[in-house]
Amino acid sequence: MADNPMLKFVDRDQAYPAKRAATARMDDFREIADRYAVESAEDQSARCSQCGVPYCSVHCPLHNHIPDWLRLTAEGRLREAYELSNATSTMPEICGRICPQDRLCEGNCVIEFSGHGAVTIGSVEKFITDTAWEEGWVEPIVPGPSKGQSVGVIGAGPAGMTVAELLRVRGYEVHIYDRYDRAGGLLTYGIPGFKLEKPVVMRRVERLREGGIVFHHGFEVGRDATLDELRQKHDAVFIGTGVYKPRAIKAPGVGAPGVVDALDYLTASNRKGFGDAVPAFDDGSLDARGKDIVVIGGGDTAMDCVRTAVRQGAASVKCLYRRDRANMPGSQREVANAEEEGVEFVWLSAPEAFDGTEGVSGVRATKMRLGRPDASGRRAPEPDPGSEFRLDADLVIKALGFDAEDLPKLFGSADLGVTRWGTVRIDHKTMMTSLDGVFAGGDIVRGASLVVWAVRDGRDVAERMHGYLKAKAKQERLAA
Repeated sequence: MADNPMLKFVDRDQAYPAKRAATARMDDFREIADRYAVESAEDQSARCSQCGVPYCSVHCPLHNHIPDWLRLTAEGRLREAYELSNATSTMPEICGRICPQDRLCEGNCVIEFSGHGAVTIGSVEKFITDTAWEEGWVEPIVPGPSKGQSVGVIGAGPAGMTVAELLRVRGYEVHIYDRYDRAGGLLTYGIPGFKLEKPVVMRRVERLREGGIVFHHGFEVGRDATLDELRQKHDAVFIGTGVYKPRAIKAPGVGAPGVVDALDYLTASNRKGFGDAVPAFDDGSLDARGKDIVVIGGGDTAMDCVRTAVRQGAASVKCLYRRDRANMPGSQREVANAEEEGVEFVWLSAPEAFDGTEGVSGVRATKMRLGRPDASGRRAPEPDPGSEFRLDADLVIKALGFDAEDLPKLFGSADLGVTRWGTVRIDHKTMMTSLDGVFAGGDIVRGASLVVWAVRDGRDVAERMHGYLKAKAKQERLAA
């Protein structure tokens, strides 16, 4: 019997791609880790135990065939590994870079439970598809026979891009409407290059464009056309706008110059990376260089902000979070990366007020302690009396998460149903909204969530829309 290429976890240590030294990576926005060499990818894939119940796949929102493409990689069959990976995901190399694998696939790896360290699934996934792009294995989108029907997609983020691709392949005419001047949504303007280099996103966008998908940039629904007008133009519409309304802080001085929203800050930085003119960055308002920076929040957006500030040359960077490290929502890997790069975390602390009138000069804060669990199951923070302190700050970045915009009002569509949180209400069986032929998915339905869930929703919605459009075409033929 030939030697089993798998089950090497007992004699082969876990090894992620080597990270560049913190002192080197702090000076640029390149991704921080080098890619595996072929031998290393095969070596690490061979650690997979090929367990009977693949918890990695179960806990992946896309239910990727992870053990199967790990085995193919271990056997040196990279093209087959790519094709299998691509069968369930429209952007595996992006998910491989930005998914919180420590909370999903890798965090549920069987050999992780046995103390041997998880298979490095995300890094292998990234390697497989990056290799596919380099080798020309990523095939162009080839539309099926024309259906004679068109679809309007509102939002060019991961959910919208996924819907557009899967419906275009089925032969529908697809138009994407997006408020920005580049497609990609938060992939393009929200996530920094050190986690996701922008050419990785742009090549996906260009593939959609070359496949005949029509992009309408700088297009705002409600300004350039109402939702009803788009419904009249298309046979079905998908809403995938994401959630962009920043959560507010209620504290004295919060309106002072220099207290800014995370997305404004990150968008300005990413635009500079594209070479755009950004007045608010160029005049110093959204540039951290030489400043004392305080970021408020504990999620991945906060981690993006602190690490961006380091690269912009901040004098100091502190992250203020009201819970402790164990109860923060962001990736522990990102916290570790930030600490390596010199970020100071001020745990169990919350802002009380912001000093300064012509410009912020400091944050007055109080220490917190963890009380009883709240509705989320986490222990709720409460102020610790008499523990007030102050941090100097020339720029304060609020990274407290995002809520949905008022879409019924924004879109001029009062009959679009929403939940009490402002997210779009859908029938979860059909994924249709309260409006016939209008579907929705991604963060605008779930609330702020992960890119991989947006891709999953896009995949599911494309299937439901295809069924709806087939039934609609049949009814029109019978009525003719």
